[in-house]
Amino acid sequence: MTGRLLPILRGCGEIFFVPSAVLGALLLVAALADPPMAAAGALCLLAAYGLAVLLRMQWLFLESGAYSYNPLLVGLALGHLLAPSLPGLLLVLAAGAATFAVTTALAGPLWSHLRLPVLSVPFVIVAGLAYAASYGYFGLHEAVRQTPEWLAGDFGLPFWLAGYCRSFGAILFLPLVPLGVALALVLLAHSRILFLLATLGYFAGTLTRAVLGGSADAAFADPANCNFLFAAMAVGGVFLLPSPVSFLLAALASVFTAVTLDASLHVLPALGVPAFVLPFNLVTLAMLGMLAYARRPLTSAAPGHTPEERLANHLANRRRYPGQERMLFLPFSGRWTVWQGFDGPWTHQGQWRHAYDFVITGEDGKTHTGDGACLHDYHCYRKPVLSPVRGHVVQIVDSLPDSPPGTTDEANKWGNLVVIQDPRGFCVELSHFAEKSVQVKVGEWVERGAVLGLCGNSGFSPQPHIHVQAQAGPAVGAATLPFSFVAYVNGGEYHANELPVVKDTVEPFYTDKRLDAIISFVLDEEFRYEILRGGRAVSELALKVCMAVDGTLFFQSRRGRLYFGKHEGTFYCYRVEGHDRWLNRLFLALPRMPLACRPGLAWQDHLPIGLVAPAPVAVLAEFCSAFWPGLGTVKVRLRFTDEGRIESVVAAGLLHPRVTGLVELDTRKGFASVAVAGLEFRRIKHDSASPPA
Repeated sequence: MTGRLLPILRGCGEIFFVPSAVLGALLLVAALADPPMAAAGALCLLAAYGLAVLLRMQWLFLESGAYSYNPLLVGLALGHLLAPSLPGLLLVLAAGAATFAVTTALAGPLWSHLRLPVLSVPFVIVAGLAYAASYGYFGLHEAVRQTPEWLAGDFGLPFWLAGYCRSFGAILFLPLVPLGVALALVLLAHSRILFLLATLGYFAGTLTRAVLGGSADAAFADPANCNFLFAAMAVGGVFLLPSPVSFLLAALASVFTAVTLDASLHVLPALGVPAFVLPFNLVTLAMLGMLAYARRPLTSAAPGHTPEERLANHLANRRRYPGQERMLFLPFSGRWTVWQGFDGPWTHQGQWRHAYDFVITGEDGKTHTGDGACLHDYHCYRKPVLSPVRGHVVQIVDSLPDSPPGTTDEANKWGNLVVIQDPRGFCVELSHFAEKSVQVKVGEWVERGAVLGLCGNSGFSPQPHIHVQAQAGPAVGAATLPFSFVAYVNGGEYHANELPVVKDTVEPFYTDKRLDAIISFVLDEEFRYEILRGGRAVSELALKVCMAVDGTLFFQSRRGRLYFGKHEGTFYCYRVEGHDRWLNRLFLALPRMPLACRPGLAWQDHLPIGLVAPAPVAVLAEFCSAFWPGLGTVKVRLRFTDEGRIESVVAAGLLHPRVTGLVELDTRKGFASVAVAGLEFRRIKHDSASPPA
């Protein structure tokens, strides 16, 4: 039962765009201020869920909050507008089932075709139709309620503040100041950004109505101003990452909503239908459609339940994963130097801007010995060129002669070349091979690291070098696409997926099969750790390897999940979900690790500040990062101190203390111990991953 109730409560919490079961439960409790209305909301919600069960679609109902909050709002609206009666009960039940049907019919097409959310459009449609139909039904009457005078008053608040509080209560069809204050405080506790956006939206929209309508008292007294709260929160903090730009768009959305609200209040009453939150839905969908057409991202790929969490994860991920989706291995072995990169000063311009050139330099920094008059003087001449991807060879040129140093073949700019079709949907071209050195054939399948040929100086090339580029199709010299290199070392520092800069000396870093096996976790494996502080045991942590619906593995504890995975030679801890502080510490100690050990090898990572800073400071930093993004993340430096030992350091900052960590790998599987922030996690043997001898 709990497994079904919690998703429904989380869905109810999404009325405020926060999928929180606690918030959803509080909203239901708040609705009890009007018991008949609350009962209608609960019955409508049950009717919607009942239809989902009948059609064996309960998984869909529990998966998206729109299937919970829409029928809840429909029931609350009907319970607020209509007096309790048997015909009213039947109408509520029918409306609940209809809301599930309409939500199902709209949510899929809106998202798949337009990438737009369904919002509360089903609520507006079903509640409006049900209320319009009620005029022709026998036994249905408008509700007449007597709110106690003390509860309906302004409590001495200025008219603008009382109107602001009532707008929060109007979300539950109870425009009462005490209820509005309570809901505003609940929203503030869950998300400072959403609270600020709601406040900004309310006053932007209401002042617009006051200026255009000529009466501030009338503008601030209308409970329908709750539309402005929704519009600002949706545009500024839910479907866009919080930023000064998103706050400005939120204010604009509220202004547009004000005009739309006044228009609907002149049209809909003639049809006998309340406006509800139709203005919010129309304006929000229009704004999101505009942003989608302009190719601005509607949401971040980073997960999170609140704007603060999404923003913190986005800022960290932007620094954690600076590379591209088109990932290449370096096309050589040993150490080579970047001669020209993206937007290079010579040939990497315009449609060919995304390309790299590599040479080999000696200790003197030169690419050749002697005066460089002979091709064989160049360190990289006739060195093996390796495939940076796996795929089919689709183009080859192999017969062009090498040009003498300092001269170029302008008629055959790309020289001898190999084009490989990568199954990920793009091609890679490598150019300037030595004459008659290409060792693969068209149609042949090659794996990464396979020898393609030898480095030469054919084509438009003043000295021997390797040219590599990614492109959409197999045509020789096609327009280039962005890409990045994975698993390489530059000056003793490991890079998982980045782009080196000109004059960097880089070398590929290959996965160690033994270390890869140690960090290979299998479903249902269990690991137990004793947690010590100052040498004394304070708790235990049990972890089980599980898999999410998208295939990502995670360690499951009693209170949270730590998602992890391996990708292109690197082990990653992706994120923590839940409220398990021990998992946060494990994440902090080892956010990532190359799958090969070299004593002294260093690397860095960036993590959300909430993993390090005290809770009040983290809350402040996450809020302020909407305006100063640099406050939202911290840098972690890591290195192998020895075989199987990783040291990490988070340097002290203005908002957080210095934190050190030390991880020791088990010789067979996983982590033997983790020491971080004054705690030690010591592996308890005889778990499922380490059976007794």
